[in-house]
Amino acid sequence: MIVGGGTAGWMAAAALARLCRAGISVTLVESDEIGTIGVGEATIPPIRTFNAMLGLDENEFVRRTQGTFKLGIEFVDWQRPGTRYMHPFGTFGADLEGVSFHQFWLQHSSRGVIPDIEEFNLCAVAARLGRFQRPAADPRSVLSTLNYAFHFDANLYAAYLREHAEAQGVVRREGRVANVNLNGESGFVEAVHLANGERIEGDLFIDCSGFRGLLIEEALETGYEEWTRWLPCDRAVAVPCAGDADPLPFTRATALGAGWQWRIPLQHRLGTGYVYSSSHLSDEQASATALTLLEGEQLAEPRLIRFTTGRRRKQWNRNVVALGLASGFLEPLESTSIHLVQAGISKLLAMLPDRGFNPVLEAEYNRLTARQFEQVRDFIILHYKANDRRDTAFWRDAAAMEVPDSLATKMALFAENGRLFRHEDELFSEASWLAVFLGQGIQPERWDPLVDAAGNPEEIRQTLLRMAAFMRHAAEAMPTHRQFIDQHCRAAPAQRARPIPMRNAS
Repeated sequence: MIVGGGTAGWMAAAALARLCRAGISVTLVESDEIGTIGVGEATIPPIRTFNAMLGLDENEFVRRTQGTFKLGIEFVDWQRPGTRYMHPFGTFGADLEGVSFHQFWLQHSSRGVIPDIEEFNLCAVAARLGRFQRPAADPRSVLSTLNYAFHFDANLYAAYLREHAEAQGVVRREGRVANVNLNGESGFVEAVHLANGERIEGDLFIDCSGFRGLLIEEALETGYEEWTRWLPCDRAVAVPCAGDADPLPFTRATALGAGWQWRIPLQHRLGTGYVYSSSHLSDEQASATALTLLEGEQLAEPRLIRFTTGRRRKQWNRNVVALGLASGFLEPLESTSIHLVQAGISKLLAMLPDRGFNPVLEAEYNRLTARQFEQVRDFIILHYKANDRRDTAFWRDAAAMEVPDSLATKMALFAENGRLFRHEDELFSEASWLAVFLGQGIQPERWDPLVDAAGNPEEIRQTLLRMAAFMRHAAEAMPTHRQFIDQHCRAAPAQRARPIPMRNAS
């Protein structure tokens, strides 16, 4: 039983639909009375794995969701006003003699004789040029280093997945959950009662009810671990506007006085909005600012979303697993919202219980999920902590905060000599940490001493310059992003959608 639709609910339904072939019923309950949070959604590359697992055709998926392709995220004014850098997908350069590429770059950049680090990442170069193509299969080709994700309309994605899931046997029940029945002995959820009086029983319940956490919190009182001391933004105001004829193949996050603005280019519009701290800016000021930043015709009234950063103390409690906003919330700065849903589904499939609900499965699921939330949290905190802005109280407070020990250790290791280490199934690669460390102005004091034993510095510099030249040549030969979409996955003109009334929650 999946309670709640939207992106999280229908992702879960589509993934669990295979159980229908084994004679297990999968039912999703949602109410048309309750809107979803979904706006323009940006993703990261693992979404391709999820879609492939479902058997979705990528061109059809992009067409059906008014999607575009994404090679990374550009951060504007984050280190200080006037700066910008790209967090691209894919790798930087190639390692030499068993030593990380970026260590050689650090050595030569300290002497001012090498291009910017972005010139050694094909995704970054192509993004700046507005180019796109899919990666080459041949690992010997520089094009094999390309990696990408998508921008798409989250509501259209949910509708697309609903169609897929129902075709596989998932049953949708329309209705608003009015009451939850708990077993008096075990405390397990036995059934939900709809407002029309209907009772629907289940064995395993998946809570996709949004911030409210209808099952995981209201029924089971799981508790919430709040992270606002590190991530103080607690509001967002979303305002879509008319799009660009030539959509950029990357997301843009622009730092503002009390937070940041997102810019997500779709085929039919731009998703934009302002994520901010209500302690530093009023809702009225945020809405006014968001409107002044629109690049095209305003398509809807500003929509306010309230949230509290953090996570449930357990994502799996008894026979309830929470996904999406019901499991926790991390602001969408690095486009991780859908990935955390995907990761939760993947872990659930790997640990799918029987009716005995072995507590070992629950404990391991919660350990892994908590760890991933914390790793993503640390990566987002880094963007705020490592800033040289002193123009507003928001940024001064961010620079002065004490960060979690896990992040402090990572920052200290990199600042000393550029060393990067990943732990367990950490989502963000060494290349991602490198892009943000350098982009936010953290420059290591020295480079790995193995670099000095690697050979003639001038010969290595020439090797690096050839790498950058290969990247530039390959990117310039690609079609433009618009040309690629027109050739493979251009969507039909979109109808103007009627705005869905939203239920805010904190």
